[in-house]
Amino acid sequence: MSRDRTAFVCQQCGYQTARWMGKCPDCGTWGSLLEQRAAARGGGAAPAQVGTAPLPITAIPADGALCTPLGLAELDRALGGGLVPGSVLLLGGEPGIGKSTLLLQAAAAAARSGRQVLYVSGEESAGQIRRRAERLTALAEGLRLLPETRLEAILGQAEATRPHLLILDSVQAVTADGLQSGPGTISQVREAATALQRAAKQTGMSVLLIGHVTKDGTLAGPKSLEHLVDTVCSFEGEQTQPYRVLRVLKHRFGSTEEVGLFEMTEAGLVEVGNPSARLLRERPEHAPGSAVLAALEGNRPMLLEVQALVAPAGLGAARRVAGGVDRERLALLLAVLERHVGLVLGPSDVYVNVAGGLRVTEPAADLAIVAAVLSSARNRPVDPRLVCCGEVGLAGEVRSVRQVPRRLGEAARLGFTRALLPAADAGAVAPSGLALEGLRRVAALPETLFPGK
Repeated sequence: MSRDRTAFVCQQCGYQTARWMGKCPDCGTWGSLLEQRAAARGGGAAPAQVGTAPLPITAIPADGALCTPLGLAELDRALGGGLVPGSVLLLGGEPGIGKSTLLLQAAAAAARSGRQVLYVSGEESAGQIRRRAERLTALAEGLRLLPETRLEAILGQAEATRPHLLILDSVQAVTADGLQSGPGTISQVREAATALQRAAKQTGMSVLLIGHVTKDGTLAGPKSLEHLVDTVCSFEGEQTQPYRVLRVLKHRFGSTEEVGLFEMTEAGLVEVGNPSARLLRERPEHAPGSAVLAALEGNRPMLLEVQALVAPAGLGAARRVAGGVDRERLALLLAVLERHVGLVLGPSDVYVNVAGGLRVTEPAADLAIVAAVLSSARNRPVDPRLVCCGEVGLAGEVRSVRQVPRRLGEAARLGFTRALLPAADAGAVAPSGLALEGLRRVAALPETLFPGK
């Protein structure tokens, strides 16, 4: 019996070759040749098959599948209530960020609720996982461990034990017997994901896959891996900081507008149910260079402290250092401050950081950033009861942002009394005890922050 042959197939035009090349010779696309099983040669076209007859969409019954909570509130929140039976989830993140810890705690929580869980480890022994489970207090009778890397053995155990939940750590460690390539290659990853997806749909078990990431932070393996699964999540954070954010990048069963927040401790990941109070508890009041941002992570309002330090530059060019915000965006905002406010920053080093190690990407953070930089440069503190949010344009205008009522509600809940907003959003209904102040041009920011000075 001859073994299966593989070929490298261009994902853009379908060109096939027996060896890998960086550039497709047919369509000229770089990096598009992926290894696949070669199609078997036959003696003619296969007979056409009718298959299942199509139905009118109105005649198809609605899918009544409901989410089943895993038992971790922040994880369930990000997933819109839990996992749908038969779904496949892919979790990515930097090495050491806590992916295995998160899913082991989720596995224990699901097992304690009466569900059968099969935890497959291709990178650690059962003894290593047992020791981690003891440290995380994640020992549960319904949680079974399987140290295995062969795809056929994993599918066989899943068929024999019929778990409600199967966790694979990681999909890059699995190999299929029919492929000659090594673990982690494109063909192996795609074969493992396809087989597990098929098993999930047939049996109704939920499958959670851990995936490696590349140097630029994207999921390793073929792009089709993300298309195969139902949900793609990213576990983010700085390893030197305690906080971790779970973001949902793709979700076929719900919204991608929810996030989960965790704190890494010696006992594992602890859910942060009130992130604003936790992140602001060490904020120094009446300190120059500090401003509070009313941010929005998905649909979740969150108050964050933005810190800035403007100091004389030493020898050489002035430095621009950004932590938690985009460096190019910071350079743009500093140019706006110089042009429209008259703040001379050329000979000064400027450092901007989001306290807590979180990263903010939305443009609504612009107003808080320029307020913190202006406060540090003038050596005057911002009102500690003031929150900011607004996008700053190149012409010096302050643009409106989304979901202002959610941001204002969170600020009022924590006792803030002033909110600095774009003028277009200042007409919103203010919560009790919160005064709204509209800002149309960034040139008016110094007088607004430091009136009469």
